[in-house]
Amino acid sequence: MKTAASILGSKPDQTVYTLGPAATAQEAARLMADRNIGALVVMEQGEVVGIVSEADYMRKLVLTARPASETRLRDIMSSPVMYVHPHRTGDECMALMTDSRLRHLPVMDDGKLIGLISIGDLVKATISEQQFLIEQLEHYITGQLA
Repeated sequence: MKTAASILGSKPDQTVYTLGPAATAQEAARLMADRNIGALVVMEQGEVVGIVSEADYMRKLVLTARPASETRLRDIMSSPVMYVHPHRTGDECMALMTDSRLRHLPVMDDGKLIGLISIGDLVKATISEQQFLIEQLEHYITGQLA
C-alpha cells in the first residue's frame, strides 16, 4: 500500500490552501469555490490551528444563519486537527478518515504541514493499486511476463 507521502507525490496539484483564523467565512468560501477544493487549513504563525471544510461551512454557518462576511474562521473551524505522518499507509489514512468521519486529512512531518489528502485521493490510490494487482494476476494466469 502506498504511503501518505507517495499519495501526496502523485497528486497533480499539491498546493495546500490556507487562511488565518481571523479570515472571514466568506473569504474561505470564495477561495474554496475559486480553487474547486473542499477544505482549507487554518494556520496561525506557521502552526496548524484548524481546518474548515464545506461541511463546517454548512453546519456552522448556513444552518445557523450566521452572516459569512462577519463570521471568522476561528468560530467555525474544526479544532484540534487530526493528521497523519507521511509514512502512514493509505489503508491507515482511510481507516482514520472513516472512523472519524473526515474527508480531508493533513499530512504533517516534524510539526510542519506538508500536504492534504482527501478521501478522493485515497480512493484513486486504492483503485490504481487494485488495477495493478489485477494486471499482474492476469499476466500470471496467462503465463505472460509483465
